[in-house]
Amino acid sequence: MENGSGSKSLPELYRQLDLPIDWVRPVNGISIVNLKDIHFELPYQSASFRPEYFSFLFVKDGAGHYTIDEQSFRTESGTVYFTNPSNYRTFSWERIDEVYLITFDETFLKEYVGREVFNEFPFLLTETVSPKVVDPECYKAFENLYLLIDLEYKGESDNKQKIIGHLLSALLYKIKEYFWQDYNPIYEGNRSSQIVRSFKQLLEKHYRELSSGKVELAFRVADYAEAQNLHPNYLSNVIKSKTGKPIAVWIADKTIAEAKSLLQNTAVSIKEISYRLGFSETAHFSNYFRKHTGTSPVVFRKGLNHK
Repeated sequence: MENGSGSKSLPELYRQLDLPIDWVRPVNGISIVNLKDIHFELPYQSASFRPEYFSFLFVKDGAGHYTIDEQSFRTESGTVYFTNPSNYRTFSWERIDEVYLITFDETFLKEYVGREVFNEFPFLLTETVSPKVVDPECYKAFENLYLLIDLEYKGESDNKQKIIGHLLSALLYKIKEYFWQDYNPIYEGNRSSQIVRSFKQLLEKHYRELSSGKVELAFRVADYAEAQNLHPNYLSNVIKSKTGKPIAVWIADKTIAEAKSLLQNTAVSIKEISYRLGFSETAHFSNYFRKHTGTSPVVFRKGLNHK
């Protein structure tokens, strides 16, 4: 699997790992599952995989390991663990009695938590985070919220995604309050980690300015390199080696995520979206979108309106 493409969602990953997906509900961009319901054959060791989504793991009662970037972390009862889309990793479980996993993608965050989500919660861009064992009172505060998310995920509300978005926002604020109140990304990691983090932050800022009309031309690799006073080849090598994804893929993924977010707003024409994302012609944008998603912007927007 390490030579394949990344897993776009948890159900897709579980399908690749031959794990059950009968728990999945038709909610785009987010999932939540009690891993006890997966019925892993314990001890379980996963193959290597690269997710294209964020995840929070809440281990009320269980034990296992998580390995990423050659760093191995122990997960035990009372552990809260966060990861974002980045390099290949593996996980293993020795015991699972109650372990909840929430996964969500950037499009869901932008649409249902807020366009400024990475400004409000900068820790979401953190490269590698060690699991944290929390006291029972702290864990209970998280549990109250993730169980409400689970309840809505399994429910039938017409406003399911909006409700889950608000609950996820509340959970992120709680996590920020307990773990990252004084978080300053400048003090995190070695030089390569700082380069990756600065690139992610500039990528986010640039696309926010593009989509709001503050700037008109999409950055090239050379522009991201110049912003850090680096040679483009050096920046490309650092991004590829540290994240497992070429810089061009990071830019393409961000372009598509932003396009999907903008397409949710039917008041903005596809021509306007093309212009905002730095495409000189609508046809160029449509071809680009189709190449990366397998569908056209028009069909994608129609699909949203029929949900």
